[in-house]
Amino acid sequence: MSDQTETGESYGIAAGELKQFIERIERLEEEKKKVGEQIKEVMAEAKGRGYDTKVIRKVVALRKRDADDIAEEEAVMEMYKAALGMA
Repeated sequence: MSDQTETGESYGIAAGELKQFIERIERLEEEKKKVGEQIKEVMAEAKGRGYDTKVIRKVVALRKRDADDIAEEEAVMEMYKAALGMA
């Protein structure tokens, strides 16, 4: 096999650059895993203090969203609940 085939250049791939991308992704995946573990620890601490972690997760998700999107979803929810006699 020639050096060109071994480096991937015959396929239009810059092997060194590709390796850098892969290694960056691997490092970020490891960081993501560590952050996920930290979030679990914070949730466990909150639960230990008597907070409802299910509600905390919902609040965190809501804080990420646009206020108009939330209001629209809530309006539709109320309409559906009213239609089902739940309001």
